[in-house]
This record gives sequence, C-alpha cells and structure tokens, in this order.
Amino acid sequence: MPELPEVEVTRRSFAEAISGAQIEAIVVGKPLRWPLGCDPQLLVRQQVVGLRRRGKYLLVDISHGLLLLHLGMSGSLRFGHGLPSPGAHDHFDLVTDKGILRLHDPRRFGAVVFADDEQSPVATKLLGSLGMEPLSDSFSLQAFQIGFKKSRMAVKQLLLGGRLVVGVGNIYACEVLFQAGIRPTTVASRIGAARVSKLYEAIRVVLARAVEMGGTTLRDFSNAQGLSGHFQTATNVYGRDGEPCYVCGTAIRLMRQGQRSTYFCPHCQRS
Repeated sequence: MPELPEVEVTRRSFAEAISGAQIEAIVVGKPLRWPLGCDPQLLVRQQVVGLRRRGKYLLVDISHGLLLLHLGMSGSLRFGHGLPSPGAHDHFDLVTDKGILRLHDPRRFGAVVFADDEQSPVATKLLGSLGMEPLSDSFSLQAFQIGFKKSRMAVKQLLLGGRLVVGVGNIYACEVLFQAGIRPTTVASRIGAARVSKLYEAIRVVLARAVEMGGTTLRDFSNAQGLSGHFQTATNVYGRDGEPCYVCGTAIRLMRQGQRSTYFCPHCQRS
C-alpha cells in the first residue's frame, strides 16, 4: 500500500507540471471505492490551482472546490501527454491542456472524490480524524508525548492508527522503532519522555529519507513519471527476517501484530 512517502513523492513528481492547467474532460471507468460525488461535467473548464497532500490523500485544488485522491492498496498515478488509451485498470482520467492525470488501480480500493471545500461533510469525513503531519512544522513534540501518555496501545499499533501522527505505515513503523530502540509491542504509555522524543526525531528522519529516495517499491509503486523508489534497499529491519542486525549482529525477527508483519531486533529493541 502506498504510504505517506510514496504519496508525497507522487505529488512532487507532477505538482508543478499540472499547476494552472485547465480541465478539458473527465473520463470515468469502473466504479472505485467511493463515488466521485458530482457530475463530471461540472469539473470541465475549471482550472487546477494547486496540489497538496494531507496524510495519504492528494488534494487537487480547482477553481471551485477540490478533488481528494487516494491510491488505495495498489493504485498509482500517471501524468503527461501521449498516454495510451485507458486500459482495464485505468479508472479515472483528468484530461487537461497540460496533460492527462490518470489513476491506475487493479484492485479498485482507490478513490477520487469531489468536495466543495475542506469544511464540507465529505472532506471532513475523510480528513477530519487524521493526526499530525510528521514532515511539517505542525508536528509537535509536546502533543506527541501527550498522546503517548494517554494510550495503552502497543506502540506500533498507535503509530499505524494515524490519529496521533499520519503516514507512519507498516514499513516505516518498523524502521522508526528500530532507530529509536523501542520494541514494537511496548505499551505506549510506559515509554518515557526521552524515548518518545527519540522516536519523534526518528519519524522525521526516516520519512524524510524515504521521500528523498523516491519512496518504497516492493511490488509496483512508481511516481507519476513512472519512476520507482529505492528506500527498500536501505531498511534496517523490514523484510530482513533471519538476517543479522547491522548494529549488533543478532538475527532480525518477524512476528505478527494486528495481521501485519513486524520486523525488529530483539537485542537493540529490548523494551
């Protein structure tokens, strides 16, 4: 599933190119996770004002409203001129005078939803419960520490939940917990302020590095220009079950948490 770094990499790969574009047509394929929520013709002749991200949603600001795009489990975007005719798994084309933005999604868990603004009910439903943005100035260490004090969840589950901080998906949760020296099963409220602070910094560092490396491509992720990511080549624990830890040499272990694979070093992450 594309996580925050992959979505941010995708945004950066076409944000400048699509800015100021005029929408010429909308091509809708098979139904996606949620309906568009408006007559596609209402979008024609509007202008793309800008492209933002909130959590794993891309927000396409247009003259009158915005489009919320989600890549689901296996979705990806392409943008450019001369794209081939839509295939069986191409479900939404935003045709503009600067190129076509296409959502490709074999499993159809992705979505493109129209909203009048971010305060509209549909936007609030999708975005209202999202936590702090870890790569922004609004990511507060104090609020992060307070969230830990209040939670009796296992720390990895708290990170994956997305209500305290967004974008720390499974791969990145394993990596930041290793960097902070915290075992994934430790109850959040039992982690001291100093270690929470270390985890806070690890989140910022790991996610920023993932973005710099173009995200993680385990199967088929690529940005809007078709380029794959390389963070998977730099993981310390994720996907390394049985291999020696780069720090201490202990074999990396794999366990299941909430139906997700968790990788950790039993020596470097003792508690």
